[in-house]
Amino acid sequence: MTIMMAAGLSLSACSGSETQVSETETPENTEQVVVETSTDATDLDGAVSDQGTPVVYEVSTWSTEAVTPVEVSNLDGITATLGSVVSTDENSLDYASNPASKYRLMEADQPYLDVIDSDKYLELGWYYANPTDSDAEKELSLNHAKKSHTVVRQLMGNDGSKLLANMLSGQIIKNETIGGQKVELAKCEFYSCMLILNKSGA
Repeated sequence: MTIMMAAGLSLSACSGSETQVSETETPENTEQVVVETSTDATDLDGAVSDQGTPVVYEVSTWSTEAVTPVEVSNLDGITATLGSVVSTDENSLDYASNPASKYRLMEADQPYLDVIDSDKYLELGWYYANPTDSDAEKELSLNHAKKSHTVVRQLMGNDGSKLLANMLSGQIIKNETIGGQKVELAKCEFYSCMLILNKSGA
């Protein structure tokens, strides 16, 4: 009986390309923000995947008209800016697993826009579109960001506008007081934007 030996194919981990990391400046005046994904679009077979078109958040061109300030505890004022509440889940949990109510402002089959309210936190969350999403999904995601921009200006003034621009540029903000509000966490990543305000720090 002849024993056949198979030769293993070794793949080199070196592809000859280099990943370049660049530092971006913090938007001081809510500059244009472009959301990009990984630049490596080639798989092992050499095929190139469709990266799509990134969403452009031109925060500096968004409305700077005066807004009516709202308190972090004014749930009605906040949801009124975002739109009409479609459904309410009174058995939800907040960021720290405390009992909370979740208010959805979009239908279940649409990119979400939610407000979660508890005794300790106010949370604003919305779908953060990927470059390969449909044009309709990108448009809704952009509209969610614009509505959120109005809300953060109501809550924090111009500092809120800067905060949102920083979020959309990929920065993660933790435990900072901005515009009189204690920001527990603010970030946009993995298809999700979230802004969590600690009511006790207001």
